[in-house]
This record gives sequence, C-alpha cells and structure tokens, in this order.
Amino acid sequence: MQRRHFLRNSALFTAMLAAGQSRAFAAWKSSAQKRIALVGTGIRGTTLWGKNLVDNYGPQVRFVGLCDTNVGRLTTALGYTGARCPTFTDFDEMLRRTVPEWVIVTTVDNTHHEFIIKAMEAGANVITEKPLTTTAANCQAILDAQRRTGREVLITFNYRHQPHATAIKQLLNDERVGPVTSVDFNWYLNVYHGASYFRRWHAYTEKSGSLWVHKATHHFDLLNWWIGADPVEVMAYGAQEHYGKNGPFRSTNCRPCPHKRECPYYWDITKDSFATRLYANNEKYDGYLRDACVFREDIDIWDKMSAQIKYDNGVLVNYSLTTYSPYEGWRIAFNGERGRIDSWEDIPYQPGKFSPTEQAALHAAEMSTAKEDTPTDYHEIVVSENFKPGFESIKVPQSRGGHGGGDQRMLDYLFVNPGADDPLGHMAGTRDGALSILVGIAARQSIAENRPIRLDSLVKL
Repeated sequence: MQRRHFLRNSALFTAMLAAGQSRAFAAWKSSAQKRIALVGTGIRGTTLWGKNLVDNYGPQVRFVGLCDTNVGRLTTALGYTGARCPTFTDFDEMLRRTVPEWVIVTTVDNTHHEFIIKAMEAGANVITEKPLTTTAANCQAILDAQRRTGREVLITFNYRHQPHATAIKQLLNDERVGPVTSVDFNWYLNVYHGASYFRRWHAYTEKSGSLWVHKATHHFDLLNWWIGADPVEVMAYGAQEHYGKNGPFRSTNCRPCPHKRECPYYWDITKDSFATRLYANNEKYDGYLRDACVFREDIDIWDKMSAQIKYDNGVLVNYSLTTYSPYEGWRIAFNGERGRIDSWEDIPYQPGKFSPTEQAALHAAEMSTAKEDTPTDYHEIVVSENFKPGFESIKVPQSRGGHGGGDQRMLDYLFVNPGADDPLGHMAGTRDGALSILVGIAARQSIAENRPIRLDSLVKL
C-alpha cells in the first residue's frame, strides 16, 4: 500500500475518533451534584479520587466523608485533597452519619468486598478501583449482594478509555480482519514499576490476590472487552525467580538498609515529599512500610507469569507478564480469519519512543493524575490483510496523561454525564469486574493444581 494512501486513511480514522469523543463530551454538561464518600486514603484514593475530584469535578461531586484505619494518613489526605468533610476510622459510622449516594473504594484489594457490600446494603452505589476483589467466594458475595440490593457498582478500568485502546476496539468491532481467532498479548513492567509492587502490600497474595489479580485484571479486562466474549478456561504457569528470596541483599526496608550503595533497587522515600508525608510519617499508626525491601523472604507472589485462555467463541489467547523488564510496554496481535492486527506501546527501539534510560520518567508520567497533555506523538496500529500486498498503518495520537489519557476520560464518563451514550461499552460493571478477576483467580488455581481451570467452577455469574 502506498504510504500517502494509508496515512490519509489513518488521518481520517483518527479524526473520526476524535470527533466522536468531542461530540460525546460536549453533551456531558452537568448533572446533580453527587454526595461522595471515600474509603481508603492511600496514594490512589488521595490523588485521583481525592484531590483530582475536588479540583476538577466540583460541580458534580461533593465529599461528605473520608475513611481510613490509619488516622495519620487520613488527616494528611484531608489536608492534601482540600475536601471539606468529616473523617472517620469506622466505615459503618461514616455510612450512618453521612448517608452518601456513592462510595468510592480504594482500600487494600482483599477488603474491597467488605466495603462494596456494606455500601450497597446502606443504599449507596459504588465506584471501586480494580480489582473487584481477590477470591471467588468474595466475588460471589458481591454479585449476590448486588442482586439483593439493586445498587450499581462501577469498576474503574481506565485502560479501556485510552484513545489507543478505543481505536483497537473499533477496528475489532468492525471486523477489519474478520472474526478474531487467536491473540498474543505480552505485557512488560520495567524495573521501576515492577519493583514497586514488591515494595508494598501487593507482594502478598493474601492482600492483592497476586499480580494475576491486582495488575493483570487490567489486561484481562482489555482482552475480554476487545474480544467481546467470555473467558471460560485458563491454564497457567508462574514462578518467582527475581524478587523475594532470590535477591542478593536483604533488609526490612530501604531507609535502614546496609546495602544502599550496592542494591540497584534502593529507593529513598525521603526524596519524595508526598510519599513521605502520606506514608513514612504515618508508619507509627499501623507499621506499614511503603519502602519495604523487594527481597523480603516472605514475598509470595510470582514475578513471571504466562497463561493460555480459552473464550466461549473459540478464541485462544497467549498471555504473559514480566515484572523486571528493562523497559515498560506491551505488544498485542489479533489473528483474524482475513488478516492480522498488530499494535504496541512504549517499545523503546520503535521510532519516536522513549529510550531505555528514561524509564523512570515514563513510569512517573503513567501514574500521574495531571490533566492530559497535548499529544506530540502517536501510537501505531498495523492492519495486514491476507492476499493483499503491504499493510495499513493507523496513527492514534498519544497522550502522557494518567494511564495514556484513560483516567480523565473515565472520570468524565463517571461524573460529567453518566447517562451519556457508550456505544463501545467503555464503562464496566460487576460482570466485567468478575470476569477479569476470575481469569487471574483461575490462573492461581491452575498453577497450584497443574491443570486447566473452568471459570464456571468458581462463580455463578
């Protein structure tokens, strides 16, 4: 295909995508201000769901309460967010006294079900950070409680809202290469982002469900959404070969570590003023160390993972997650009956991408809650059709806002006009949340039992 031709087509596609989003956002003017309560004042709750809402969604949102078991972090969060509301260490008391319309849940993953269920039973709707929960039993309890109460639960799958992910979804919906038959999906966490999970409570399966659930739930939701089908069976493998007991150095946490000069994973939390204020200064209340050693011997999650996933429409997926890559990014390929779609993100040796030496800055930009910047680069989607020469390269403007611009778009969907049209199904509910975590829960069980696991053996959807 001539370059002029596919660039012209790409420009048309990008313009159509942007115009569609602009029309939708223009229609989302305002709705009644919602009474919001937040439980969990860690960094995600305090930034994206705290200060960001106060600063940017005041006409739509009014905080009526903040809740956390760590009173020091709670006080810090109140001052940082600028919310004018009471604080609580008892969630039940907050529900009784504030009567919120919506509760935002950003607590440790294995407690999500407790707060989601209590909020619904108190008459509130729920917005919860992913994952929905960490076990099949707790997932079933959430689904049962929703049926019983009739309340709404929204899962914040911000990656769906990226322009890049949206463009892929549209191509697949249009069957650009025919029905999809198989998918290869590889996700790479760099040594800054990957290591961060092993410093925190995420390093324990009991709390996070492992990265199969805490992190990969993002990836499984994208797959489920893109493919437009239900996963039915998982066969998985995993190992811990880099972090945890494998490390050459060891300490409780980084600050008192005698190996600061030798350990490449040494992180000085005191150079991050916000992390110091939110976590280090409040350790005395609950003993939580935000800069814990990545080589603690009791870490029990996997650091390399691979799975095969079967879908009810016959699609087969090969998936892998690496947590100590020199660069951060992902690759995906959709094989269809009439061709193939390839795409990737932040592979550093691709033209115009970040170099490997800028990985720390890349991770910081990805986690930022700053408003989306003006795109200066693009993501590429390559479409190849059987028996046709050449390929088409589709350029999608690239944002460095939080999660590739997904955070801001998701929040606009949630708060500016939650009744807006959603033709591609960006918003996710409990069924989506359940299917995403059940792939990870099945993967854990598959590794433990060395056999494929059917998802319908875990939960009744």
